[in-house]
Amino acid sequence: MIGLARRTISAVGSAEPEDQLAGPRAGVRLTGSATTPLVDLPGWVRLFRAPNPGPMTLTGTNSWVLRAPGHDTCVVVDPGPADEAHLAALAAERPQLTLITHDHPDHVEGLDRFRELAPATRVHQPSRGAADGEVLRTAGLTVEIVSTPGHTTDSTCYLVDCGDERVILTGDTVLGAGTTVVMWPDGDLGAYLASLDRLRDLGADLPVLPGHGPALADCAAAAEFYLAHRRARLDQVRTALADGATDVATVLARVYPDIAPDVRPAAELTVRAQLAYLRDREHNPPFEPLDRT
Repeated sequence: MIGLARRTISAVGSAEPEDQLAGPRAGVRLTGSATTPLVDLPGWVRLFRAPNPGPMTLTGTNSWVLRAPGHDTCVVVDPGPADEAHLAALAAERPQLTLITHDHPDHVEGLDRFRELAPATRVHQPSRGAADGEVLRTAGLTVEIVSTPGHTTDSTCYLVDCGDERVILTGDTVLGAGTTVVMWPDGDLGAYLASLDRLRDLGADLPVLPGHGPALADCAAAAEFYLAHRRARLDQVRTALADGATDVATVLARVYPDIAPDVRPAAELTVRAQLAYLRDREHNPPFEPLDRT
């Protein structure tokens, strides 16, 4: 067993975990907690939070630096937005490998500039040929690629081992607070539920390093919470349809009645993903094409 120091962190972010789309409250609150925040990061893990807080990014994008004891180089996960100071700070850590969880701008907008600042880094970008189950070994770390489509088609998690310690980097598949949007039509609810099943089956007490919000203590508990949340939302959509909803806007209003304007587009994408899921599996709803309001 490698003796690794641990770093105490606080649970950041003011967003409530009961029910939200990566930000303020959205609609009928579904009570519960994703899991307990992780109080102590492993000593080989550091968080560099990008200065891009907002309704869809919580307190900002989490860029993670993973460095095995005794190694000069490291692994960076998600360089984040094109903020020069943030990218320079990451580059100064001497990354040997950069992992991308998915291709949304808040995670990869700064990638090209980051390559210039850290020319020695190798980049693994799932949209350019992810290999599920592939194992990468670098900088004293072992990284297993875990394909988790749903939030987006290319969403990918990374299981990282350092000695006898293991963490999982989840990007936006599992957030540190609240729930994530299914970015229909690129995102797919059926795929997302299958990905959550897979994460739940990884076992208890696996720390989660998410793309936004605080680190979490238990991947299985977080995935189970997300699954329950999605099933409850589907029941709400079924009820709206049974009560006579005949278009996306009406379903949105009934399922997310108090949605904040700045996250309404995200809520609508998730509703469309829910309707597509019910259409494909239950031949419901029998109304409008999903590409229209």
